[in-house]
Amino acid sequence: MKVTFLGTGTSRGVPVIGCRCKVCTSDDPRNKRLRCSALLEGDDGTRVVIDTSADFRQQMLRAGIRRLDAAVYTHAHVDHILGLDDVFPFNVWSRKDFPIYAEASTMDEIRITFRHLFEEDRYPGVPLIEPRLVDGPFAIGGLRIQPIRLLHGKLPILGYRVGNFAWLTDVNHIPADSMEQLRGLQYLALDGLRYKPHFTHFSLQEAAETALELGAAQTYLIHMCHDVEHQDGCRELPQGVDLAYDGLELQVDA
Repeated sequence: MKVTFLGTGTSRGVPVIGCRCKVCTSDDPRNKRLRCSALLEGDDGTRVVIDTSADFRQQMLRAGIRRLDAAVYTHAHVDHILGLDDVFPFNVWSRKDFPIYAEASTMDEIRITFRHLFEEDRYPGVPLIEPRLVDGPFAIGGLRIQPIRLLHGKLPILGYRVGNFAWLTDVNHIPADSMEQLRGLQYLALDGLRYKPHFTHFSLQEAAETALELGAAQTYLIHMCHDVEHQDGCRELPQGVDLAYDGLELQVDA
């Protein structure tokens, strides 16, 4: 499986509008972070995105994606879902409804935010969506996907494990049962917002400690804000833990 990090930034993205800090004005492309999302490509050609971020259209154009089979959702915060309206071209190219996967609470919120997509008398030209509820492991083409329960503050959300890769965004607590489901990873993508503690996200230190406990061969931190400069941040992390960046590509063993 191939994994592409489409976006590695927090809800405001980096650079932040109007900010003149060191990171927002950096020339290092690794400090340019769209909102969090990942593209999974199976060896059978299946293509799935984790979350349709607020930057979804830009991410699809940048990655040159003309065909997409589905989207799976971690939770319904707007930075993770607002790109859903831009899946319309995939209806055109595939000539069928676009499947979206989410647990019931997240799907309910998506239906509220995008009520125009679910009305019986839909406006011509809106995306055609096929909602599919997640209540356990599922498959999309050749990708076998295991939902992982996480906590984002007090909000229960989902991470996903696909083979030897896991994507855990917007998390500050991983329950014990979920920790056991995350053993033996080749690659782990893990929320690491900033240096200071936060009430709904891991700090860099908390993320590094969690990464070492889980023991993945390599961990990449995601969902960073503009407090974190790429090169400086990587120098301060332990061996086997690095900051991700937009466009990072991984080849994951079966």
